[in-house]
Amino acid sequence: MQSTRFSFLTIPLAVAVAATVVMLPTSHAQAPTAAKKGTFEKIKVHGKSLEGNLEGDSPDRDVFVYLPPSYGSEPTRRYPVVYFLHGYGIGAERYWNIMTVPDAADKGGSREMILVHPDANTIYNGSMYSNSPTTGDWEAYVTEDLVGYIDSHYRTVANRNGRGLAGHSMGGYGTFRIGMKHPEVFSALYAMSSCCLMNNPQPPGQGKQAAAPKQVADDAKAGDGKGKGKGKGGGFANVNSAQAAAWSPNPMNPPMYFDTVVKDGEFQPIIAAKWVANSPLVMVDQYVPSLKKYKAIAMDVGLQDGLITGNRDLDQSLTRLGVTHTFETYEGDHNNRVKERFETKVLPFFSQNLAFPVARAKKGK
Repeated sequence: MQSTRFSFLTIPLAVAVAATVVMLPTSHAQAPTAAKKGTFEKIKVHGKSLEGNLEGDSPDRDVFVYLPPSYGSEPTRRYPVVYFLHGYGIGAERYWNIMTVPDAADKGGSREMILVHPDANTIYNGSMYSNSPTTGDWEAYVTEDLVGYIDSHYRTVANRNGRGLAGHSMGGYGTFRIGMKHPEVFSALYAMSSCCLMNNPQPPGQGKQAAAPKQVADDAKAGDGKGKGKGKGGGFANVNSAQAAAWSPNPMNPPMYFDTVVKDGEFQPIIAAKWVANSPLVMVDQYVPSLKKYKAIAMDVGLQDGLITGNRDLDQSLTRLGVTHTFETYEGDHNNRVKERFETKVLPFFSQNLAFPVARAKKGK
């Protein structure tokens, strides 16, 4: 089943960059122009939408913010913002470092933008960017709490034309999920290697089950033994619980506060239907008018990525429904081209499709 088979991102935290120095003849050599550098900040953004979540995750979330080189020297200038949603199993900081965000933005292959990466790690290693009393309302956190904070604390183009949404894997899922519902907030979407496009757990004997009862029980017992704390093994050991917490929450079922697809050895069709209902391939037909409001939508996936079938199916669905978009495949798997494509595809895409205010000419003395 697709939703439980996406690969764990194994790119190292520190990315080594080898530089090659070419010695030019003295008579022709010129001193290279040093690239201007932006700055970045690690801040906390409180999520009113996350308060009281039954998992006990903090509503105060780490957020990484990149400010372009001219931000400090042009105090009247405003900038569009790209919000990037990280994948499952590792947080925003790991993605930030994997993609070497400041270096990628400073290279000059894209226009100057503010880049915002919120951390959505939870007790089970991922929020699925969904709305659940168990995990909190992550849709509202992104579209209201986070966007509101960034617009009030930085010089942004504070309307939909100046906002883009992107993400990888679980973040690609979040990009489509949130993007479908909130065209009033964003005007361009870029989904990289999206997971969870079709979440269809099968009855016993009819395929791989999405949430085997023993695995979910192990997840819940790990940590403090009461369903609080990261599940056994970390990483993808908790993915079934993360999905159940997001898509089949149950405030009346402590200590996990969610329902599983299999209970006491019996398949639960109503619970399975809830998972299906949270699949973008099922949701997309309902949100055609919203998707048609976007200036641009792009999606990509590697040819060796186990998620390619679901991404191709979504491309075909968007085409069938008349939603203008671009879909690109490339040589690569789920992990090995994230940094490169963020720099060479994602940032140029938003450079072309977001609103950039015209710089005002300085008045003479």
